[in-house]
Amino acid sequence: MSNIGLIIVEGFSAALALILVRFMIKPYRMMCDVRYLGLPLGFAFLAVSYVFMGASLHFSDPVIVEKLQWLQLFTGAYAFIFLALTYYFSDKTHKRRTHLLVQALVSLSFLVLFIALAVVFMPPPSALQNYKRVDEYFRIFNMTCALYITFYTLRRHVRRPAPETILAPLGYALLAFSQYSFLIWSLDASYSAFIGAHIIRVASLLTFLFISFKAYFPRNWQRKN
Repeated sequence: MSNIGLIIVEGFSAALALILVRFMIKPYRMMCDVRYLGLPLGFAFLAVSYVFMGASLHFSDPVIVEKLQWLQLFTGAYAFIFLALTYYFSDKTHKRRTHLLVQALVSLSFLVLFIALAVVFMPPPSALQNYKRVDEYFRIFNMTCALYITFYTLRRHVRRPAPETILAPLGYALLAFSQYSFLIWSLDASYSAFIGAHIIRVASLLTFLFISFKAYFPRNWQRKN
């Protein structure tokens, strides 16, 4: 796949993630509860990570490309851990405690992101010389977070079965499999794994978009079916 093709895929992925953010921000606007900010913020940082990767494919200056790749690495990992912790804290029953925990989580996450950005832009990045090795560790970490969310949402579906809720664990499972495919590509340079990782990622985002449309336009969906 050429750089132009990859840039288009990254841009399309970012566009899908931003559309999801638009849907996911609606509960927060209605309820004005910070607990509803977790998902839109998580997908917003996923979109940012796709933009960074697409930008890194556009530039030819190796210094700029390296910085953009590191930014993609950190923002992507930030998105996955933010989403995982959002689901983890969603089980807390005490409203005030949950509110404070989520606020603390958001503040801490932004602090960690700021430190990560500072490390990238402080030459030389002595602690982060081997990008390929760190990328592999981050892929494993991202996959672990996505698998946690998959099993969490699947368990919730088992407790309260509904036709539409089964799609959420499917979407996160596809995200986890996409990270696994990227890991395989990094380990043995499998071109099929690289192409498959992008296809699976887009399929995951489209799954979430399908869930969002069914949630916000149920009447229109029922008329069509």
